[in-house]
Amino acid sequence: MSLETKLDVRLPIGIMFTLFGAIIAIYGLVSDPSIYQRSLDININLWWGLVMLIFGVTFLIMAWRAKNLKKSM
Repeated sequence: MSLETKLDVRLPIGIMFTLFGAIIAIYGLVSDPSIYQRSLDININLWWGLVMLIFGVTFLIMAWRAKNLKKSM
């Protein structure tokens, strides 16, 4: 199997974390604030959704850069 036919694992991981992060962050934005009383009024869904979103976008950028680097060779 050549290097060109291998799937870069960063792409599906980036897609998954970006989608899950967006869903959780949106839920954190639209959910009732009273559910966060147990977590000292910290909107856990919003913050961890944003962390997952940033992580996923980072992986997507790394996959895109690797693909472009491979094309230029």
